[in-house]
Amino acid sequence: MKKKIGIIGMTTVMLASLLVGCAKSEPTPGAGGTTGGNAGNKQVTLKMFQFKVEIAEPLAKLAAEYEKANPGVKIQIDTVGGGSDYGAALMAKFNSGDKPDIFNNGGFSDLDKWIEHLEDLSDQPWVKDMVTVAKEPMTKDGKLYGQPLNLEGYGFLYNKDLFAQAGITELPKTLSQLEAAAQKLQAKGVTPFVNGYGEWWVLGNHFVNLPFAYQPDPNAFIDSLNKGTGKIQGNATFDNWVKLFDLQLKYGNKNPLQTDYKTQVTEFATGKAAMTQQGNWTQLQITQTNPNIKVGFLPMPISEDAAANDKLPVGVPNNWVINKNSPNKEEAKKFLNWMVTSDIGKKYITEEFKFIPAFTNIPADEKILGPLAADIMKYSKDNKTLSWNWFKFPGGEASSKKFAATMQAYVAKQKTKDQMLDEFQKTWESLKK
Repeated sequence: MKKKIGIIGMTTVMLASLLVGCAKSEPTPGAGGTTGGNAGNKQVTLKMFQFKVEIAEPLAKLAAEYEKANPGVKIQIDTVGGGSDYGAALMAKFNSGDKPDIFNNGGFSDLDKWIEHLEDLSDQPWVKDMVTVAKEPMTKDGKLYGQPLNLEGYGFLYNKDLFAQAGITELPKTLSQLEAAAQKLQAKGVTPFVNGYGEWWVLGNHFVNLPFAYQPDPNAFIDSLNKGTGKIQGNATFDNWVKLFDLQLKYGNKNPLQTDYKTQVTEFATGKAAMTQQGNWTQLQITQTNPNIKVGFLPMPISEDAAANDKLPVGVPNNWVINKNSPNKEEAKKFLNWMVTSDIGKKYITEEFKFIPAFTNIPADEKILGPLAADIMKYSKDNKTLSWNWFKFPGGEASSKKFAATMQAYVAKQKTKDQMLDEFQKTWESLKK
């Protein structure tokens, strides 16, 4: 899920094609090879280890399509995501010797961690079609190591009908406006927020990203923390961010620490709450749960500056990478190329996965992708985006999990605001190189 990367702005050209975020499934037989591949009809099994639970079923169907076109090649898909620890599961795979041919990597610090295992993909045909923002996270020393899954964005999902019933005619773009909206909803007997704080990534990736993304220069701020010249404590942006945290707790569901991803999305989709912090990757589950719901995105304001707040965090959630020591790596390359260049692959990416494409050669139809993707695309086109920064954290997922544990302690009233921010600083200092 689970799962960004500095985007200081996306252009309309990027958007012309813009591609989505996570439970656990048993290994699923899928697909393999590429037309003309698999010389000599040698039997090849490609092992694919991925974290996006939302696409587990359609990905298996896409794999079957590939197998049909390429006799002799099989793709075995193993999905670990949703509340499960993909990073730990991937490490266990490698340590056990059961190394996948294709797996996921988030870029930046995650790229550094795994680079010794990754195949250079710089010469692949699809590279020329990548949107610009997708290249930086997976590029090192001039070489590209990953194929982006898609583009995603997140913020507050809101139920348009519940807002209308509460008389909310102007969408909130400041902290005080958001509280006023929450009060109107509450007065109508509607829970304003359902908070899925049982999931570490909701807090430790997406929510804690905000005070980094809202810095005047997120990369410069992160660099200052790494150099020891910057501090989290006393930083005005972090202080403002805690106000948004408190507001969600004040007007939220009773047991946020016991609310997992599936419950969070289901309660929102069934109208038990009017808002929730999530991304456009929830579109499939929301639509399946309640086909008639009218949803959209709200920004996540941390101040009274409406213009500064009117942005959504948008980025590349993850990338496909290839194990460079795999004996099947050429077949793996053919499959990844087929996935983003064939008519069948492109159709699955948009119509079945509901992904905003990260490739200019894949058309993005808002009617097919749904209203959440449409909002993300509009914010991107208008250059109103915030960066994804958690893959820049020292230690990658390790720091995100420690941040999340500290935030969960704050939710449980086991830590004060100052203690939480102090713990953030200590976490950063303990993990930085």
